Amino acid sequence: MQNAKVHVPKAVNEPVYSYAPATPEREALKKRIAELKSTQIEIPVIINGESIFTGDTVEMRVPHNHQHVLGVYHQAGEKEIKMAIESAMDSWNDWSALPWESRTALFKRMASILQRTHEQTINAATVLSQSKNAYQAEIDASCELIDFFNFNAMYAQEIYEQQPLYSPDGIWNMVENRPLEGFVFAVTPFNFTSIAGNLPTAPVLMGNVALWKPASSSVYSGYFLMKLFEEAGLPKGVINFLPGSGRRIGPSILENPNLAGVHFTGSTPVFQSMWETIGKNISNFKTYPRIVGETGGKDFCVAHESANIDALVTAMVRGAFEYQGQKCSAMSRAYIPSSIWPEVKEKYEFDVSTITVGDPEDFTHFMNAVIDQNAFDSITAYIDYAHKSSDATIITGGSYDDSEGYFIEPTTIVTTDPHFKTMEEEIFGPVLTIYIYDPIDWADTLKLVDNTSPYALTGCVHSTDREMIVEASKALTHSAGNFYINDKPTGAVVGQQPFGGSRASGTNDKAGSMMNLLRWVSQRTIKETFDPPKDYRYPFMDKD
Repeated sequence: MQNAKVHVPKAVNEPVYSYAPATPEREALKKRIAELKSTQIEIPVIINGESIFTGDTVEMRVPHNHQHVLGVYHQAGEKEIKMAIESAMDSWNDWSALPWESRTALFKRMASILQRTHEQTINAATVLSQSKNAYQAEIDASCELIDFFNFNAMYAQEIYEQQPLYSPDGIWNMVENRPLEGFVFAVTPFNFTSIAGNLPTAPVLMGNVALWKPASSSVYSGYFLMKLFEEAGLPKGVINFLPGSGRRIGPSILENPNLAGVHFTGSTPVFQSMWETIGKNISNFKTYPRIVGETGGKDFCVAHESANIDALVTAMVRGAFEYQGQKCSAMSRAYIPSSIWPEVKEKYEFDVSTITVGDPEDFTHFMNAVIDQNAFDSITAYIDYAHKSSDATIITGGSYDDSEGYFIEPTTIVTTDPHFKTMEEEIFGPVLTIYIYDPIDWADTLKLVDNTSPYALTGCVHSTDREMIVEASKALTHSAGNFYINDKPTGAVVGQQPFGGSRASGTNDKAGSMMNLLRWVSQRTIKETFDPPKDYRYPFMDKD
């Protein structure tokens, strides 16, 4: 295999199924959801391919019906962390030396397994444990994850093929992309199963080994990903699965001398704390750890008075309320000129009034439940704050109910204060705050958008005036790592819009691109000289 000329097929984005009535994917998903709901499972810690039942268990409940228990998972402790590190380092020797073609073949197989649309296990697990509707689960747990596997395989080949442009006669210059020397700590969020799948596997594709700590609220779907990796033939110990409390798991791992990298998606405070821990222990590591993180956002929409009203309203509704606003890219603040606000308001309020919130098994619902009680309490506290404020008016939603599931209405706040609390702080829920500005203040409003938030993840501008689009793009150059023109600020597609932000939103290493994979290799430059010099003297030293 090493001597063969191998070409990974050019990746193309996976088509998204509609789940419309009477389609086979809809029936298959409903059937698989019913099967999973009918059985409670016990999820172990998985180290070196072995299931470990620690006895320290946590229940897994359905967010839209929190009386329904999906099962329990066992939490890792100090003993399991030590075992996982030892297992990873043992596995590193063989995995890091495996030809890249063989590693890539495993990931192409993972993609092929996920393409079995009749099975629907990952989608069904995502619907149940993360309260995603069928379409959002399809985009995430199937299509985006398949894209990650296929595109990363293609990018890996491109990385390995890149060699120095020139070797003079008698010399051969080469570059070797080595795996990092140690393990990668992958810490994944609840909101995207595809991110949970990508964060441990992207480094692994490049020859590394990973310790994976899934979010506590998505251990259920994470476990089925581990079963996917196993079915594809991933060797034992290459990815070790460590459910449990981040406070218990993180410190021991982050202080271990073999830590070679962190691949993280989650909150800004947690990422900053991890970085601080690594910094305090920097002299203890065998190598400087690579730190890659995508964190918070306070994603914006700024509309010019030339905006197409229908396109703007659709972007606002979808951008703010798809998946209950629990996307790091979700629209959370909007700036609308007063000249078009009456028409925008009328159409927007009508569209939001048609949104229903409920169980994702009822496919008519656009919105479902937020992830858990903590999220529910945090989001509703912002709504209560707006209810009591003289600087804000709630024009849609504002109600919520956690008696059966964690349901929050699509809530829209209009404020007279551009620095109102909900304009500045990350909420991570179905709450959009709107500030109405005078059209003559367009340039100053762009400065306001740029300076209001410490985050810089996503944002969008709506205008039909090309000069205004250019002006906004320049003014907001550093305000968003993913910038959308006449679209919502969500929905980045692997291979099309590599995703990530800067400032307090992360290291902007662009998941879904070659740039991310380059973070998981360490280059060695090799120069071979075929007829080396045999005298230290240079011609300039000769006498006249």
